[in-house]
Amino acid sequence: SSLQEDAHTAESVEERQEAATLLDLITPIVKSYPSRYGLKANELAIQVLGGAGYIREYPVEQYYRDNRLNPIHEGTEGIQGLDLLGRKVIMNHGAGYRLLNSKLLETIEEAKQSESLKDKAELMAGALERLNQTTQTLALAMAGDPDKTLANATVYLDMFGRTVMAWMWLKQALLACRSLEEEDCHLDDERFYRGKLQATEYFFKWELLETEGQAKLLQNFESSPYDMESDWF
Repeated sequence: SSLQEDAHTAESVEERQEAATLLDLITPIVKSYPSRYGLKANELAIQVLGGAGYIREYPVEQYYRDNRLNPIHEGTEGIQGLDLLGRKVIMNHGAGYRLLNSKLLETIEEAKQSESLKDKAELMAGALERLNQTTQTLALAMAGDPDKTLANATVYLDMFGRTVMAWMWLKQALLACRSLEEEDCHLDDERFYRGKLQATEYFFKWELLETEGQAKLLQNFESSPYDMESDWF
């Protein structure tokens, strides 16, 4: 939302163009990631309530059915993955991708200055390096065999999405750390900020970690789904 606004209302032409470029790149992620994992959150809410979670006496059943529409409304993940890998990352000679890299590196350098976030900065740097290596490998292979290269585009979309989301959590963690250092921080605000930091801890240790396996799969061009033939079902 902020990028959408900045693309139209930022003070300078350069800032508006930068926001539009960045938004264009990450639009497939903005559409697909919340659609997928918002629904996953609803699914877990049902599971927490057990059998009761699937009946209408509890609202999570309705939430799940409502949110199941999001992946449909926003286009299938397959289409978003093809758009991201096959078009967006190489658009304008990779200008948007390079811009995103610079933004992530700025946040990483800022986090390195925080004693409590140094480890997150290192994990973020590692994730960005994996994404860069994977993107370069796939981009080079695109000309030779585009079908096989794009076969795992949905995995690339998810890996890219996890990296962008880690960036969002790290930015929130930086703000939370600064706010906790303020002398007049209210107890309720302190709890809120500590919750943000703990959620960041979880995401980096559980969700971002998944990109390691995804990078190996993508860089090795694992093709078992692609090689399956309809006659074999």
